Amino acid sequence: MTTDAGLKPPASAPASQAIWLAAMPGVFVVLWSTGFIGAKFGLPYIEPLTFLGIRFAIVAAILIVVALAVGAPWPRGAQAGHQVVAGLLLHGVYLGGVFASIHHGVEAGVSALITGIQPLLVALAAGPFLGETVTARQWLGFLLGLAGVVLVVWEKLALGLGTPFGMGLSVLALFGMTAGTLYQKKFCGPADLRSGNAVQFVAAAIAMLGLAWLIETMQVEWSGRLIFAMTWLIFVLSLGAITLLFLLIRRGAASQVSSLMFLVPPCTAVIAWFLFDERLAPVSIAGMVLIAVGVALVNVRR
Repeated sequence: MTTDAGLKPPASAPASQAIWLAAMPGVFVVLWSTGFIGAKFGLPYIEPLTFLGIRFAIVAAILIVVALAVGAPWPRGAQAGHQVVAGLLLHGVYLGGVFASIHHGVEAGVSALITGIQPLLVALAAGPFLGETVTARQWLGFLLGLAGVVLVVWEKLALGLGTPFGMGLSVLALFGMTAGTLYQKKFCGPADLRSGNAVQFVAAAIAMLGLAWLIETMQVEWSGRLIFAMTWLIFVLSLGAITLLFLLIRRGAASQVSSLMFLVPPCTAVIAWFLFDERLAPVSIAGMVLIAVGVALVNVRR
């Protein structure tokens, strides 16, 4: 059995370009995993929507300056609207759900695990949305992956690590990331990444700051840890990892690129164990195995 990654470089690509293209998925997984860690570092000093609103506003300002400096074409009309929708889904709903979930006591590794079943949802939704076929084997994989997540969530709730509301926010993030990936693949491919990302982050910043003004105090304690977390999330995640994600989506099928997301939970779990002493019990490990089998059934071809 072999996997079809959909990310192979052209045969004529220079050696350095081929090496970078081959390394992109692994670099993306590691960088994306640190987003959950950055959230946990910063959230003791700032509320989640305020955190994201400030982060998105800074990223948007940087991207606007870059896009204007290089003369990047700006999306107009319907294309601008597509960028707004994608930004609200990928940055607003997804990251808003993750940050709020961790703020409500869900462990970083568990939030990563819940959102890590995104490949299964993308593979299933890609059929009606992008014209891909869903087989009986893929449906079985979806059910196994879902069972694995239920095991982990059940065990963490029994230990008092998080609340049903907090877990529900991670589920909301999962659906936001799934819908955003599909929408980005279908409607946002032709746009320039610099100006397109700028529009996305402007929309997300307005949404997060507006919600923060309504339901949060918007008070910030500017500690060294918060400044480090904010800087890391702005430059490494919002400018680095997001750009890599969009490049990968352009080069490969949505379901194949999304399969990388399942590598994020174990990577996040290792980092969270090292930094925060978050541990996985046997039940959680069994749940991760079920999810791994489910993802394989959905994404591995004969």
